[in-house]
Amino acid sequence: MKLDVIAKDQDFTGITGFGQVVDGVIGAGRFVLRPVRKSDAGLFAMYAGDRRVAEATRSIPHPLPPGAAENFVTRAMAHDGREEVWVLDGSAHGLAEVLGVISLKRMDEAQFNRDQSEIGYWVAPAFWNTGFASEAVRALVMANPQKNRTIFAEVFQDNPGSARVLTNAGFQYLGDAETFSVARNSRVPTWTYLRKLD
Repeated sequence: MKLDVIAKDQDFTGITGFGQVVDGVIGAGRFVLRPVRKSDAGLFAMYAGDRRVAEATRSIPHPLPPGAAENFVTRAMAHDGREEVWVLDGSAHGLAEVLGVISLKRMDEAQFNRDQSEIGYWVAPAFWNTGFASEAVRALVMANPQKNRTIFAEVFQDNPGSARVLTNAGFQYLGDAETFSVARNSRVPTWTYLRKLD
């Protein structure tokens, strides 16, 4: 399977199982989105410990403290209902077992029941520019496992690749904002996007 196929223009509707959930696993083309396992901690530590990955997120610190990957795995496996996390796993197609991570975090669910979540994702640098993030976002939106009416996303303005992933998946630009990045230890300008599903 070639890694250099960019997913932005691909029509995934014809791919068997794409965006379908079977036993908690979502079909995503060249890989699946599966629940986090304890054995993922080592690769999470290696990938999330990369400054480029950490600085593209709000919450991953750099350097990554000892035990941070294991704590992330424990939280992801807790299934507290607020956030669901999936691993981009390409092992069934001859790719790496962990290509990246994608998540949906519920927004104001208990208080307002708005059926809204925020999507977040990162892909390991070795797999950048392969279309994996686009495939993952499209599969998760198609599956809509939380039965959302709206999914929001936020990307740093110095990361236009992530913005393209969102627009290619049908997200609409909502506006500019800023947020704090732990790895950068500063506030960073962001672009906010939304995708309506109802």
